[in-house]
Amino acid sequence: MAFRDHLGAATVETSEVSLIHGMLHHSRASGHAMTVFENIPECPGHRAAVNMLTRDRLCAAIGIEPEAYIDTLGWAMGQPSTPVLVDKEEAPCFENTASEVDLRRIPIPHHWPQDRGRYSSASIIIAQDNGIRNVSFHRQFLRDENHLVVRLVPRHLRTMVMNAREEGREVNVAVVNAPDPVVLLAAAMSFNENIDELTIAAALHEKLYDSPLKLVELPNGVQVPADAEYVWWGKITLEDDDEGPYVDITGTVDDVRQEPVIEIDGLVHRNNPIFHALIPGEAEHKTLMGLPRAPTIKSAVNKVVECLDVHMTEGGCGWLGAVLKIRKKNPDDGMKAIQAAFDGHKSMKIVTVVDEDIDITDPVRVEWAMMTRWQPDKDTMILSNQRGSSLDPSRYEDGRTSKIGYDATIDFGVNRDGFMSVQ
Repeated sequence: MAFRDHLGAATVETSEVSLIHGMLHHSRASGHAMTVFENIPECPGHRAAVNMLTRDRLCAAIGIEPEAYIDTLGWAMGQPSTPVLVDKEEAPCFENTASEVDLRRIPIPHHWPQDRGRYSSASIIIAQDNGIRNVSFHRQFLRDENHLVVRLVPRHLRTMVMNAREEGREVNVAVVNAPDPVVLLAAAMSFNENIDELTIAAALHEKLYDSPLKLVELPNGVQVPADAEYVWWGKITLEDDDEGPYVDITGTVDDVRQEPVIEIDGLVHRNNPIFHALIPGEAEHKTLMGLPRAPTIKSAVNKVVECLDVHMTEGGCGWLGAVLKIRKKNPDDGMKAIQAAFDGHKSMKIVTVVDEDIDITDPVRVEWAMMTRWQPDKDTMILSNQRGSSLDPSRYEDGRTSKIGYDATIDFGVNRDGFMSVQ
C-alpha cells in the first residue's frame, strides 16, 4: 500500500491554491475536509494533501476499528518484522530523479503567517549511524534550495547527532514525505531503547495488508520505504542555524532556537507526486503525535492495573492530557494508574482515570464522572518538579513542570448503584 492509495475519499481541489497560507485558509473554510490540491502555482506538476490522518480517517485507511487501534499498535511493538529490500527499478519513489536539487520546487507549505517560512512538518527523518537506524518526526524549516534546519527534540536522533558531532562526523539521513500511514505511525512511536521503527512498520504492514514493507537503498546507504511520494537524502551537518518561530501542536508559537542544518544531495519522487502537507496544530498533527502514545501508556498502566482503553484528549492537544478507562479491583488502583500513566508518557501533564462504564472520548461524560465520583481532597495526585514538555508554554524556566491526576472512579467496595447514570 502507498500513501496515495488512502486518498480515495478526498476532495480534489482544481482551483489555484497557493502554498503560502492558501492550504490553511482552504482547510479552515472547508471544515478541515481531506483535500488534494492539484493546482499549486508555485510548484507546477506537484500536488499536496491535507487532513488525511485524523483519528477516524486513519483507522479507516489502514483497516482498524477505532476501538482496536491501541491493541494493534501494541501488538506491533512486540512483534517486529524485517522489511524487504528491493532494487531501484522496483521502487516507485525512483520514478523521477531531479537533475538538480531544489526543494523550493516541491510544495513544502508556509501554513501559518506566524511561522518562520516553509516547513516540512509531516516528513520523517531516517538516520543510520554506527549500525543504528532511527526513524522519527522532526519538523524542518526550508532555508534554501538544498538546506533544511531541523528541530531536534531530546530523543534518539538528537543523541545520535550529538555523539557524531563529538567525533567531528556528520550523520547520513533521508527525508521521506508521504510513505504509507503505518510507517508514519511507527515513526511517531517513542521507545526508551534503540528500536528500529521500520521493523514495527513492517509488522503493521504485514498484519493489515498481508504484504511485506518494501525498502530501497539510497546513494548514501540509507534505506527508505520504496513507495513513498518523495525522498531526498543527504546528511545532518556540523552547522547550526536559527529554527522557529513555528506554530506547534498546542496552537501556540514555539521559540527560535539554534538547530542542526541538513544538507540535501539528491531528490527523487513518484510520477504526479502528492506532498503530505500536514497543518501544524490541527487534528492531523494531534493524531500523529497522540495515537502512538496511547499503546505505550496502556502498556505501562497494565503492569499495575487492568487498563481497558486510553484516550489522548483534544484539549490536551493529543499530547499533554489523557483519560484512562480501568477495571478497578483494589482501593488504590486509580492512583496507581495515574502514576503509571505519567511514567508511560513523561510529557503528560494531566491524567484522569474513570470506570469502565464511561465513554472516555466524550469530555462531557468524563466531567460527569469527576463531578459524581471524585473528591478533590482524597482523589487527586499532584506532582511537583517533574520533567515537562517543551510544547507547554507554561513550563518553568528550567523546563520542569507540575502534574495532576484525577481518580474519578467509584470508591472500591461501596454499593455502585447510586453512582450509575440512567441517561
